Amino acid sequence: MAGILFVGFVAIMVALLIGTIARYLGSRPAWWVLAGLLVWLSYAGLLGYLGVLKNTTTRPPGVLLLVVPVVLFLLVFVAFVVLSAASARLALAFPLWILLGAQSFRIFVELFLHRLWIDGLVPRMLTFEGANVDIYVAASAALIAWLSTRGRLGLRVAFAWNVLGLLSLANVVTRAVLTAPGPFNLIHAEVPNRLMGTFPFLFIPGLFVPLAVVLHLLALRAIVSRLRPPSALFLNS
Repeated sequence: MAGILFVGFVAIMVALLIGTIARYLGSRPAWWVLAGLLVWLSYAGLLGYLGVLKNTTTRPPGVLLLVVPVVLFLLVFVAFVVLSAASARLALAFPLWILLGAQSFRIFVELFLHRLWIDGLVPRMLTFEGANVDIYVAASAALIAWLSTRGRLGLRVAFAWNVLGLLSLANVVTRAVLTAPGPFNLIHAEVPNRLMGTFPFLFIPGLFVPLAVVLHLLALRAIVSRLRPPSALFLNS
């Protein structure tokens, strides 16, 4: 049942994402993003469904077929945000409150992680009952979205909140990698983290973590653009 609910959650999030892009960027970018997402979801989903991702005996381990593309995508996106003036135009195309408030989706991700802990698929430390504080970031997203409309002080609070959100993600991702079976299994928890090899929950690291990072980076870019000239904190080409 949890798997079916999670697939529905993925579908709803994809629909909301494409709808938002179509509303603020136009139909053509929305179609391109939809096409890219369908290719990625099919690729990652097939690898998870066939058990390739959970195979730790191959060299390199199968999970790298999921992790490496995600890392490369995020590195490229970080470079785009930091180095390109176009990233400011992209970030400012969306209302800031949407970029901030959208992080509320992480509440549902945390609830699914809690369910996976009960089912013995992830260690307790990856949940809000352990060392994962991400649910507090998610729960405060609506408040921060409202504060961002209250002037420069609200924007500064939103900036700090985004930084904390990225640190929260870094905390849970690091723990997830170090508790997963394979060569980086340096933290031996009560159960290993089988999340990245379990269909359909592999879309937590394969879709929702990158989405959260992208939202944070776009929000930071938009906030900086509103507070001061973009060149003050970001290099522009």
